[in-house]
Amino acid sequence: MTEEGEKLSDLNPESGPLGGSAVKAHSHGDSHGGGVGVPDSSRAGRLTSYKLADFPLITGREEDWRFTPLKRLRGLDRVGVKGQELNGPAPVVAVTKPDAVTVETVGRGDARIGSAGIPEDRVAAAAWEHFAEATVVTLPAEYQGTADDVTTLTLTGAGDTPAASHIVVHAKKFATGVVVLDHRGTAVLSENVEVLVEDGANLTVVSIQDWNDDAVHASGQHISVGRDAKVKHVVINLGGNLLRTTPSARYTGPGGEVEMYGLYFADAGQHLEQRLFVDHSTKNCKSRVTYKGALQGDGAHAVWIGDVLIRKEAEGTDTYEMNRNLILTQGARADSVPNLEIETGMIEGAGHASATGRFDDEQLFYLQSRGIQEDVARRLVVRGFLNEVIQHIKVPALEERMRDAVERELAAGAL
Repeated sequence: MTEEGEKLSDLNPESGPLGGSAVKAHSHGDSHGGGVGVPDSSRAGRLTSYKLADFPLITGREEDWRFTPLKRLRGLDRVGVKGQELNGPAPVVAVTKPDAVTVETVGRGDARIGSAGIPEDRVAAAAWEHFAEATVVTLPAEYQGTADDVTTLTLTGAGDTPAASHIVVHAKKFATGVVVLDHRGTAVLSENVEVLVEDGANLTVVSIQDWNDDAVHASGQHISVGRDAKVKHVVINLGGNLLRTTPSARYTGPGGEVEMYGLYFADAGQHLEQRLFVDHSTKNCKSRVTYKGALQGDGAHAVWIGDVLIRKEAEGTDTYEMNRNLILTQGARADSVPNLEIETGMIEGAGHASATGRFDDEQLFYLQSRGIQEDVARRLVVRGFLNEVIQHIKVPALEERMRDAVERELAAGAL
């Protein structure tokens, strides 16, 4: 492999996230196991644990944290140090759903908690240890929801005291449906989201971060994909001071498919960070990743890290990831790092692409040559650029909302 960021890994798959002793040590309640892997190694061996004490203090020199302005995390990275806690109230959850879908509030000991993933960093582990109750969404077996039968959890922040929350979305065998997590208000929140998709299910999960300007939100999102299951995972990062979203997808049976889409629009002073991991650990699975973002204003900063691992036993894998960033003004910055690790040559295909740039002068010239004013032409280019992601949501009401949000961002920047 010759592209930057690609490497061959010789690490044992048993040492990886959700592999080997990590799963065997898992027990429900307050005393979970975990603690496997090596910090800052290949993603094949990255440390995962339910225990905060297993993670060293974050310095900012670690690969996982080198782009994150730690001082702006408002203490989420310092839990357990000098009395720092996550003792604020969790966001208030309001639910709209079809009758067949169940939404429950459960205690820490519920057997479904911990089914889809293990915390992969210190902030996520702190949230695991400190959440008091979890919200569990269940789509029953063979439930067939449509774009009009959306389950929406509106999570409204309860203030600026650091807090923890936990959400589980469970699609049982052959279920089909859409679940939306809509974050609003003011919060300093560390959150874990588990998405468990059983065999043959087809689930869309949309995570919208449209917080007030002062919000800080770190969300570890763990996706478990069953045999012949399909998952569409959409992250939309708009409002907030600092947003750090870390989705991870893993396959538990052959034939699984994952589509991961992301849309973000960073304004002056905002830090929007997206770190993804797709772990191909079984045969004949497919993944597609498409993240696109626009940035405007002094100090606007977007980070996208895309890690894809194809393990030795994952023959027949088909994967591709892409990130595109559009810089609209001076003073904005985008960091984009695709990484691809391949441990077997017996695959259908694997690739990645990343690009960051300004407006295409030829596009602007073409539109202006047809009588469209420059400011209008620029808006049309941005809308078209981001609409590629919006149109994949396939929920008309949400798509319209996202187009309106883009219009507001453009208007705020007076583009």
